[in-house]
Amino acid sequence: MLPGGLASGGGGRGGRLCLLRWLGLRLWSRRGTLVFALLWFGSWLFLNGLVLVHRSIMSDYCTDDKSKRILQRLCLEFGKGSVTGDMCEDLCVLGLVEYKRCLYYENGKKVIEARWRGNPIILKSKLENFSSYEPLGILDYQDTAEELSPLDVVFYATLEVRNSLGLAEEDEDEEGGGGGGGNNSSLARLWGKKLKHRDKSYSRAELASLWSLLQQEEYTFLRVLQDLSTHVAKVLGSCGHFYAVEYLSAGHAWDQNIFSLEEVAAPGLQGQDRAGARGRWTTREMVHRIALSFLDMVWHFDNDFTHKLHLCDIKPENFAIRKDLTVVAIDVDMAFFEPKMRDILDQNCSSDDDCNFFDCSSRCNLQRHRCSPHRRNSNLQVICEKIFRPWFSPTLLGAKAGLPLQVELQRAVQECSETDGGVEEREEDGGGRGGGGRDIHQRLLNILTRLLHEGGASGEGGGAWEEKGHVHTALNF
Repeated sequence: MLPGGLASGGGGRGGRLCLLRWLGLRLWSRRGTLVFALLWFGSWLFLNGLVLVHRSIMSDYCTDDKSKRILQRLCLEFGKGSVTGDMCEDLCVLGLVEYKRCLYYENGKKVIEARWRGNPIILKSKLENFSSYEPLGILDYQDTAEELSPLDVVFYATLEVRNSLGLAEEDEDEEGGGGGGGNNSSLARLWGKKLKHRDKSYSRAELASLWSLLQQEEYTFLRVLQDLSTHVAKVLGSCGHFYAVEYLSAGHAWDQNIFSLEEVAAPGLQGQDRAGARGRWTTREMVHRIALSFLDMVWHFDNDFTHKLHLCDIKPENFAIRKDLTVVAIDVDMAFFEPKMRDILDQNCSSDDDCNFFDCSSRCNLQRHRCSPHRRNSNLQVICEKIFRPWFSPTLLGAKAGLPLQVELQRAVQECSETDGGVEEREEDGGGRGGGGRDIHQRLLNILTRLLHEGGASGEGGGAWEEKGHVHTALNF
């Protein structure tokens, strides 16, 4: 009897058909089983891949739970005496630092919004864990940290700051070297004022915490300029490897005024000029004041340090304003003093296009196929192009665009943004300031001041900022 229940005798042909059907069914079943197995295995691989990708993404996702755990680990380190800082007690013991939300987290860099004693702050750290930072090597050879004198700390801290900012000792001590030459000429003196006048040695926790902070370029930059400039975000305090800066709302390219001006008309300022009679400044008055503060910032960065400070990433998101309309640089990852700027620009090239480093550019010497180490454009030129030109365009001004002063301002901004040689730093001048840059700066300053007076404002404001309350120094890093 063959499969299918048919006899082999009388139904030979039918039997053969049934046999073929049976063999085909068996082959199909095996093939179907194989296809099913392959589909199942492929689905398993796909789902596991999704899980791995999801975990990878979520590991860098800015979650409140993860942020709070990071701060809890910091407080455990403080409890063990491994770290310290002027805000550790408030954060870990007194509960005076209130967590709000995570703002940013990528590759370990953590940015958190919080409130410290009722004031909004931003907590930052380049790396998630304190143990991820290189320890101060000298501590490995010392039985106790007390063997390090305050002057030793000045020495090691100054070396680290110089390395971070790209400043050699001979550069730092030059008076006016490299173009510039304000009174803020020596990092050693700057740190010495804060560190050496101390009647006791630093503890291991203090040294370890300070060293973790100095390994963060942004902290080092902001900390060095803390007492020298009103145009950078203020460092308010620290705990271990986390540091707090003032909370400021960043600008936005999609906002026609760049900044949220509704938040800055502070009542305390209204009584200082005639704008108070109307209750607040007009939008155009605030824009003019902010523009004047941009000019003040540019002049300050060009002239008031030993070396000119270059901003190589100028966009609205990298600036903020305080309530007095002072412009503040809040992202300084692409800010470089002159010596480091020269090192960055001094590269091989075949055309001028090869000599562009974000918003900083130089010219290509086609004979040597080498970029000039001196920047050909300027902070002012890029600000005119990216900030002032959209602000003072005829489209945005509407009916006021035809007024004489507005037309004069538009022409000055256009000239500022398009002029190249007039603001170029000449190599034969050792990187000195071009006269054209000073001229256009003065023209813009005069026009904006006249516009303020014409609008019934006093022309004050948008300048210096008086620091109040808690002051963060190197003594309480």
